[in-house]
Amino acid sequence: MKKKNKTSLSQFFTKFSAVVIKFTGSPAAFFIALLVIVIWAACGPIAQFNDTWQLIINTSTTIITFLMVFLIQQSQNRDTLAMQLKLNELIASSKDASNHLIDIEDLTEEELEVLKKYYVKLAKLVKEEQDIRCTHSLDEAEETHNEKHNKK
Repeated sequence: MKKKNKTSLSQFFTKFSAVVIKFTGSPAAFFIALLVIVIWAACGPIAQFNDTWQLIINTSTTIITFLMVFLIQQSQNRDTLAMQLKLNELIASSKDASNHLIDIEDLTEEELEVLKKYYVKLAKLVKEEQDIRCTHSLDEAEETHNEKHNKK
């Protein structure tokens, strides 16, 4: 029962955050926020620019910002995961792509640095090529490069 509640809460939060993020990124939301600021500023002389008048806008914007951070982060996490899955599918479906890169986001910093060294080496090989249509994969870059130069 708890898992079902957690799933439904997660689904609700996902849908809710998608709707809120979509709305808050719209021109209508911007103009509503601008209107609120204008109304607040216009009330300044009525409130004699007192501390309560200032506290209203400070507290309101702080609360909204605090809540929006969580909604934006949830949306970012979801978008990042979707993009990673799409890239994994492209890598997995390509016979020439290196499968070492699937789920690369789960590697440690040290493992990422090792892969980076391979790509730096690959970039150097590509710069040496005269044919701009020539490509290399991570697994066979050096071998292919040497074969091409030996044939010349």
